[in-house]
Amino acid sequence: MTTAKLVYADDSGQIYDHPYLEMAGSSGGSWQRVDDTFLIPLPPGSELFLLPDRVPVGYDRDNQRFAKLGEISLDPGQTVQAVAAFMAPAHTQILTAAYHSEDNAPVLPLFSYTAVGWKEGQFVAAGIRVDPLVRQDIDQFDLEKLKRRARRALDRQAHNRLIQHLGICALTYGCPAAKNYFLRRWEAPLPTSPQCNASCLGCISLQEDSQVCASQERITFVPSAEEIAEVAMGHLQKAIEPLVSFGQGCEGEPLLQGKTLAAATNLIRSQTGRGTINLNTNGSLPETIAQLRDSGLDSIRVSLNSAREVYYRNYYKPRGYSFTDVQASLRTMKSRGGFVSINLLTLPGISDEEEEVEAIIRLIDDTGIDLIQMRNLNVDPEWYLREIGYRATGRRLGILQMMAKIRQAHPQVGFGYFNPCLNPSPPPRPPCEQGEAGGSRALRRGGRADSEI
Repeated sequence: MTTAKLVYADDSGQIYDHPYLEMAGSSGGSWQRVDDTFLIPLPPGSELFLLPDRVPVGYDRDNQRFAKLGEISLDPGQTVQAVAAFMAPAHTQILTAAYHSEDNAPVLPLFSYTAVGWKEGQFVAAGIRVDPLVRQDIDQFDLEKLKRRARRALDRQAHNRLIQHLGICALTYGCPAAKNYFLRRWEAPLPTSPQCNASCLGCISLQEDSQVCASQERITFVPSAEEIAEVAMGHLQKAIEPLVSFGQGCEGEPLLQGKTLAAATNLIRSQTGRGTINLNTNGSLPETIAQLRDSGLDSIRVSLNSAREVYYRNYYKPRGYSFTDVQASLRTMKSRGGFVSINLLTLPGISDEEEEVEAIIRLIDDTGIDLIQMRNLNVDPEWYLREIGYRATGRRLGILQMMAKIRQAHPQVGFGYFNPCLNPSPPPRPPCEQGEAGGSRALRRGGRADSEI
């Protein structure tokens, strides 16, 4: 088991490591000891969160029990708070933070809360890197270059509402995909839909009558096919390993704008065959998926919190569609030769429950999924379990064993975090940017290095 120590914070926000209590984690609401093999150094770009009105829980090896820090505080008058990590992109949590919530504890904001501890002079987190691509690694972003390029593009294309919206995403909200659009590389976002046909518990762009707040504003207009194509073509023609994606956190459901998306896709493909056109979606309208594929859509990624219909329905609260439609959308895209991913919103103890893993395997059997993107479910774990009506039904395998069992059943299925660029041909060689160093720069494939373009 672990030699990592519990970390906690005082009421001023100062974080400490405990002298003898071991770090603990949580799986589906049950406290767990942490194996050292689960731990990685806290990835650069991660954040530490203080959890209000939540008492830290660690493991007391001498007494062989879990202990609430408030019960054994070194200073009886000290107020303590639990601490969790929000891991950087490309990482998936293995355990969530262990704590005891007080009766008055507020619902936590829409982030993920990974177990974190202190070992050998550094913070460690219970997680794994599931994707080697560095597309959203913090060391890939030169903020001054980003600001310069974004302002130039925003001034040059002031007529295009979508580009102006992406400027807000990149410069105000710090969206990594929008930043990469202005840096002319990898995956660029194409938000299009103010409307949605679901009321997801964890929606980050719109919350109505909820105990949680949306973390960003939703797009308020539907861009024209021409505006979309202008953004997409510039990226697909010039970017490194280019990929453009409908369906972003700052919008509703893009399939509700299917006619506009089909027209935009036709326009794009009439000008360039380079790069990948992707759709992130709830998969609610299989007929529209078919139309978009026929227009030139290359891939889809369908988001799921669970392959079990009851938990899917209780989380997404679909309006006018069912889980059967979602399955049909996956089959439709695959039958037309498209690339199919699921965005598996992962929560330890739920996603790796044996019954859930079996349901995921059956879904792959039925639909031919190519890739499982393991993205952390950004939600208060306790609130989520209450809201979806979760009832434990079987053994929890653990996230690593869950992945191994799926690989054993379907070795052709990949695991990752990002949408893949399916045809990464080299971009045309551009002139050097004014005021920047000239000369050639080597580019490494797979989005594994930043490059000047």
